[in-house]
Amino acid sequence: MTSAPVNDAIGEAAAQVPAEADIHLIQRVIPHRYPFLLVDRVTRIVPSQSAVGIKNVTFNEPHFQGHFPGAPVMPGVTIIEAMAQTAAVMAGLSLGKVDSQLLVYFMAIESAKFRRKVVPGDVLELHITVKRGGKKVWKFAGVAMVGNEVAAEAEFTAMMDLPQE
Repeated sequence: MTSAPVNDAIGEAAAQVPAEADIHLIQRVIPHRYPFLLVDRVTRIVPSQSAVGIKNVTFNEPHFQGHFPGAPVMPGVTIIEAMAQTAAVMAGLSLGKVDSQLLVYFMAIESAKFRRKVVPGDVLELHITVKRGGKKVWKFAGVAMVGNEVAAEAEFTAMMDLPQE
């Protein structure tokens, strides 16, 4: 006995999801732009399941001017936002929402923990796993890594504001 996908539309869109998204594809899925686009590439995309975002942390980012002068540290909230942007790219691609003006809003952030400073020169890997997917409301687990060290982790729920179809 075979079972049908929970949502045929997601199943069909997921069959065409690329394994990676460069900056050009990212910008076609989510509306974020400089200075608030916080993910440079998304790799290892498994539709409706997981993805890994890459954020190259550079001293030129605007938050380092004030957080903290002389000892720049990437703010924890921007690390969580980078996780969320990675999740939004994966979910948007899974839903087939390229060039569709998809907006994604936080609904909840839970169990956020910060374990290591993230500083200019670090390469932040944002490991995202879907805990609950769907069409509009998704729940994710995220772990931000620098090398083999956990920098931050959180669970978050987001609502996809899907354009009228």
